[in-house]
Amino acid sequence: MLLESKMSAGSHPYTSLKLALKSFKVLLSVRCVAKSLFSCVLKTTLRLTGETDKATDACFVRAPAGALTCEAADTLSCLMAGGSEELVSRVIRVKVRDGDGFRFPVTVAVPFCVRHRSGHREVAVKVVDEEERVSYIAPATTEEVHGGQKGCFAEVKVYSLGIFAVVSRPKREMYNVPRKGLSLKIPMDPRICLDYLPGSFTAPVMAQTMVQPVDAVLLAAVKSRNDAYESVVSASPLLHLTHPKSQPLRRPLTITLPCPPSYEKKEGKRRKERKAHQVGALGDPSTPSGKARILGAYLRSNETSNELLVVLGSRDKQWTVLEKIVTRNQKNGLVSFDLIENFDRLLAVRLLSPLQPCRLIALAEELEASACRHPVTVFLQRGRGDPHGVLLAALPSRDLDWELNRLRAAGGAVETSSEISLCEGDQLLLRFSGNITSTAFTQSNTSEESHERLTFHCQRRNELLVRLTEVDPFGNYSSPCYKGTALFYRVTRAELERRGDKAVPRDAKLLADPVCKLPLSLPKKARVIHRPVAARVKISEEAEPLSDALLLWLSGELSPEETSLLVSSLRLSRSAARLVKLRSRDSPSEQAFRVLAMWRRALPAVTRHPKASQLAGSLGRIGRPDLAREVLLREAELSEGKKF
Repeated sequence: MLLESKMSAGSHPYTSLKLALKSFKVLLSVRCVAKSLFSCVLKTTLRLTGETDKATDACFVRAPAGALTCEAADTLSCLMAGGSEELVSRVIRVKVRDGDGFRFPVTVAVPFCVRHRSGHREVAVKVVDEEERVSYIAPATTEEVHGGQKGCFAEVKVYSLGIFAVVSRPKREMYNVPRKGLSLKIPMDPRICLDYLPGSFTAPVMAQTMVQPVDAVLLAAVKSRNDAYESVVSASPLLHLTHPKSQPLRRPLTITLPCPPSYEKKEGKRRKERKAHQVGALGDPSTPSGKARILGAYLRSNETSNELLVVLGSRDKQWTVLEKIVTRNQKNGLVSFDLIENFDRLLAVRLLSPLQPCRLIALAEELEASACRHPVTVFLQRGRGDPHGVLLAALPSRDLDWELNRLRAAGGAVETSSEISLCEGDQLLLRFSGNITSTAFTQSNTSEESHERLTFHCQRRNELLVRLTEVDPFGNYSSPCYKGTALFYRVTRAELERRGDKAVPRDAKLLADPVCKLPLSLPKKARVIHRPVAARVKISEEAEPLSDALLLWLSGELSPEETSLLVSSLRLSRSAARLVKLRSRDSPSEQAFRVLAMWRRALPAVTRHPKASQLAGSLGRIGRPDLAREVLLREAELSEGKKF
């Protein structure tokens, strides 16, 4: 049994791309193949040079044949990852055709790909049912072959259908705290330790912890944006703790966090240790090695004596500085403190000099927000042989060098934008200015929902194929090509809402300034202008009016007084009259000829202009109607003779 259906055209493929652009062709199909089981396969093939990409995205569902329908819902990917989650698969929608006779559970296997692995994160299947209720299921991740496709699959059993996606989220550790106490090392980071004293709670409680790393790169980026944080040496990971609100702490909870001292002091300490060890070894060979170890421990504890340790806690999303807590330096850059209240999140900061509490709170908020932001670069690649087709992509800056090398090897011009900051699921709304726009925008009704969008996922390929066209074919007349600009507006997840099967901005008219711009250009086509043949023949057949012979005859018939009257009648300027007198002072007839020639030269170059009649009128006004009639007769005879 073979069932075939087409996916929606708005779903964007995220497979690896062969970027030598000759032709754009997206083939999206959903195939449901069933023998004894029902397997729904989503295959995506993106052809750019006639080559087929080997990567295939598929969703395999074990159910009775013909009972389910399966389709891609990538247009909702921006709403599937929230907070610190990251999307690592496509978004799949599974529906029941006939709900009355269908039996649960259903086994769903969704392929996924984790580009950047971490011991602090785990993979979970996120399910949004028809009533938009969200649930997370821990999958059985396997690397096997499904339907001829080999890869990593997240397999779950579900009792309700809807939208499925695989997300990477911070790993959560659930543990039970008995009455006798507990000493727990967090599996995500064994340096973090929680020591519950006996009787910390009146009854055994279930608690949960989560670790959000704060690495040196993240801290350096935050410090570079604000000079007030210059005295910050290091920060511990963000520790998320969840205790029952009905069970307050009765005895102090000792927490150990890694918060290393400054790198320069550690290097100085190591040099002192090596020097002391060498001096001790050379001065007294009988000195035991234990004494050197004690000396090293003393130096380690001494090196942080001038550094300050501050602990911050968050409750109900409000950070506060825990001033009453006493912090202790431990070995290997660890710090410990006793907690007597329940807090949702904890952060330890090492300082060189004191900071105001408001600055410390702002630092904690900035670190928490920056952990979910990614530096992103948008690039544009033009197609070889097809300048109207361009590929737009948003990549994390850490992958930019490798991607640019691959694109340049494939060929085609590449334009990159300045670095911007995006969160998981943010959208870049694409608009155009200048004399270039997209064919999709010109064919639509210019509604806000029809604008092309680029959704960012830090572990997925974020690409958009756009066809460009000029707005005005006669624009940019002084340039050899059409020019325009691609404008990218950031739309956060909070500004998006679900409308049917799409996620659209709540109010696209209130967009801020564009976060980045990319220049666009299109070559002009050579235009052939077809002029009527009769017009060119008519122009060549027209006789030139008022020939030199006619003007020479007329100048011999005019007296000097009549020539001066003719100058004013023909409305020649005084400067022209003076120039004529300077060039021909002795010959009145030559003066008259130059006046007539200068007047003829100033007339418009139009074949049908009544030049002879205009000259005859001027002769009549100066009192020589006989010369006016003779000029008209001679001009008519000359025209008839040339036509004959």
